[in-house]
Amino acid sequence: MKIRNAALAAGAGLVIIAAIAPAHAQRPAQRGQQREPAEAAPPARGPVPSWAVLSPLRDVPAEQDGAVFLRRQDVQVHLDETGQHEFMAIRARIAHAAALSLGNIQIEWNPAAGRPVIHALAIHRGDQAIDVLDQATFEVLRREDQLEAAWLDGKLTATLRVPDLRVGDELELSYTTARNDPTMGADSAGLLFVAPTPPPGRLALGISWTAGQEPTIRAPQGLAEAATRTPQGWRIQLDDVAPQPPIADAPGRFQWRRVVEYSDFASWQDVSRKFAPLFTRASALPAGSAVKQEAARIAATRSDREAQMRAALELVQGQVRYIFVGLDAGNLTPATADETWQRRYGDCKGKTALLLALLAELAIPAEAVLVSNAGMDDGMSGRLPAPGLFDHVLVRATIGTETYWLDGTLPAVAGAATEPVIPYRAVLPLRAEGAGLELRTFATHALPQSITLHDIDASAGFDVPARVVRTTIVRGIEGLREHEALSSLPRAQLAEAFTQNAAAGGWVAVEDVRWTYDQTARASILKITGTQEIDWTASGDDRSFSLPGGGFNPPGRRIRSAGEQAVVPFANNPEFSCDVTTVRLPLGTAETDWSHSGAFLQDYFGRMFYRAFEIRDGSARMIRGSWTTQAEITAAAAAADNARLGDFDNSMATIRYRPGRAAANRGNDTPIRVLVIRSGETRPFVAESVPAVAEQDWLAANVPCRPEI
Repeated sequence: MKIRNAALAAGAGLVIIAAIAPAHAQRPAQRGQQREPAEAAPPARGPVPSWAVLSPLRDVPAEQDGAVFLRRQDVQVHLDETGQHEFMAIRARIAHAAALSLGNIQIEWNPAAGRPVIHALAIHRGDQAIDVLDQATFEVLRREDQLEAAWLDGKLTATLRVPDLRVGDELELSYTTARNDPTMGADSAGLLFVAPTPPPGRLALGISWTAGQEPTIRAPQGLAEAATRTPQGWRIQLDDVAPQPPIADAPGRFQWRRVVEYSDFASWQDVSRKFAPLFTRASALPAGSAVKQEAARIAATRSDREAQMRAALELVQGQVRYIFVGLDAGNLTPATADETWQRRYGDCKGKTALLLALLAELAIPAEAVLVSNAGMDDGMSGRLPAPGLFDHVLVRATIGTETYWLDGTLPAVAGAATEPVIPYRAVLPLRAEGAGLELRTFATHALPQSITLHDIDASAGFDVPARVVRTTIVRGIEGLREHEALSSLPRAQLAEAFTQNAAAGGWVAVEDVRWTYDQTARASILKITGTQEIDWTASGDDRSFSLPGGGFNPPGRRIRSAGEQAVVPFANNPEFSCDVTTVRLPLGTAETDWSHSGAFLQDYFGRMFYRAFEIRDGSARMIRGSWTTQAEITAAAAAADNARLGDFDNSMATIRYRPGRAAANRGNDTPIRVLVIRSGETRPFVAESVPAVAEQDWLAANVPCRPEI
């Protein structure tokens, strides 16, 4: 599911209209286009519709600034009983060769809604008005609906390169497209918004409607005051709009700028009620359904309800390939469970319907839930209800008092979980009686999302390559991406890929490469074994070595320009990483002759940075971690941390061998309890002991990667 962006290709980046509809997964990178058969007619020609309003042409300034000047650009949505229609018009003066690309016209449409209508495509040169369509024609292309592209939508694209377009010309284009969706019917919801840095000139946004189709309209401060309203329309005209770039590092709700919302939905409950029946119908199974047989097989082989639920999810994930289906009404309406199972492919809607059908047969309560994988859900409670603000749908099931999140589009190793893989901020359950928006609070990661283990055996001596085992453990979405990238590779091919790049990674030789995905730990595990030259720094008999994964670069300053942005909080990504390094010390050296850099625990910008050392049992051990503890920090807190950033400990994690002299330069001799002062307070870093890599199960839930504070 996805917010459909219908951008004026000739003026892309100026004013954009987004028709909001319930979502589908993000479209993959386009592999190309193919010519449509002759029966696919090109755009029609016709007059400007009666409801469209063209802005008066703006005079071209004597000294034009920039590559293009907009004499006008109009974007208008018209709502009627069939849905919505989009009118776009632009007349732009080209002042620089860089703007000649405006002549590459692309118009996309769904043929089920009807052809686009071209009202004008002309070059204005002096007193001449040259009709481009007298010299050139549109070529109609269809996006490659190939299974390997994982995208079937039947959309058409008309392309045309305007011939003989010159610097100094004015290019005029206007057209109308229909966005009628059989699922939405007369219900509409959408956005109009101005790009962050539009070129100089005149821009206009408009919404009009027929009797009985007036939506709720909301415009932000700065736009609302300039709007005019009639009984059947709303319009705003702007000249020389000032740039308003995104606010650096701001939470998503503060990036919602110069956006005009419109919606026929009075509440989120209305959205929930409208779409719940779609999944009820799609998940209903007729007698003799093959899906019923699959559910019966699961029930017969597993008596435990949780095991049945997991088996149903694994079936949908592993036996039904993900392909977005947007043909006919499929952009919004799920295919039936039987259809999806029979053809063995489906999108998030079809997979959700199939999973709901299986769970219903197993008598496991479950519901479809709309979510935003694109992260548009921060601040959603303050927006007009619009289903297209969500771009994905999954299943939430209940067994006893436990709630599980099930995503049929994820790899089969991603089983049911008590928390979704993505930290959603707002979700919408689909229920026949309607459900309100559910807001979810920020939660820190309980386990590291990435752990890197460096097990270095330097016991053979300073001048001998060390045997090294490097293991990475990756959880969450990144772990699933790693699974998708590596799970299909033969082991020999995987090893060859790493062997070829061994030198760049400091390896003398790579002996073994092993990858696996642990479903219990929900982690991707990559283990590389080989030998490396250890970069010991020598000074007489002394030696030192900076451990991999041991230091931090200071975080960047969190600063913005003055004005309204100055009080906006700063957003943090929910990160948790851990590096563990063990060096087995050269035989014949005494532990008392070894020292290490200092341990620390520092708190900057809502993120903790910490490091602990210990030397015992013939090895130097270090743990270093970074953990986000706050979703946001205030501008005042950021300013305070900026002021003390010079105190950040960015020292390398170094172990030193100084025969007979190490004790006086030991660093922190008591790594078990280190007192540090960083955030205006004394904070103890309590680590009962720093384990060696081999002494800990790093897939367990009790890994010592987070300080007790």
